[in-house]
Amino acid sequence: MHSILEGKRLIAFDLDGTLIDSVPDLAVAVGRTLQALELLEPSETDVRDWVGNGAKVLVERALTWALQETPPPALVERGFEAFLEYYAAAPNARTTLYPGVEQTLQALHQQHFILVLITNKPERFIEPLLSHFSLLHYFTLWLGGDSLAEKKPSSMPLLHAAQTFNISPSQCVMVGDSRHDIAAGKAAGFTTLALPYGYNHGQPIEESQPDLVLASLNELMTTEPQATRTA
Repeated sequence: MHSILEGKRLIAFDLDGTLIDSVPDLAVAVGRTLQALELLEPSETDVRDWVGNGAKVLVERALTWALQETPPPALVERGFEAFLEYYAAAPNARTTLYPGVEQTLQALHQQHFILVLITNKPERFIEPLLSHFSLLHYFTLWLGGDSLAEKKPSSMPLLHAAQTFNISPSQCVMVGDSRHDIAAGKAAGFTTLALPYGYNHGQPIEESQPDLVLASLNELMTTEPQATRTA
């Protein structure tokens, strides 16, 4: 395994943009939501830059784009409820696993790391998605954006995971693709690993100064990775 995992016991993973490319299905649900509201539909590329802060913020960003102004709260709520319905109808029709995900999770599981999932996606969607890709059994705990009082970039979900297993944050790792993952990890005292291929609002993940940038999750399984230390 990679040397950065020495002495670590718990590894927390983000979901969207880290383990799965869910934008194709999210974009369909966002498009249908705006269409139902008789608004212009965004492209998949637009939606890719809006993902990362939870479903309601995604809807709010889509409405702001369509209206060219801040949407009223009542419209955001209406759009949010519609989005949840459309997304729930087909959350994995076009979603795919990123390369190396299953092999890496299997290897880490076999090495007896505690694996947890911490995402800002609503909790109701986590288990169906993990089950669809046969990944559920690798995770001992999963938290959604609505599981606790706060979500990433707050450190609360990460510290909750560490406390659940009575593990010091210094023995924990956060793996994600966005500045919210890195900020949460740093605030919690976790080692932070970043992936450059996910959703980070169009910004290079290196700007968030994670402890290590991996080209892919596969690099966690080798002692000679092509990863880049940033701190």
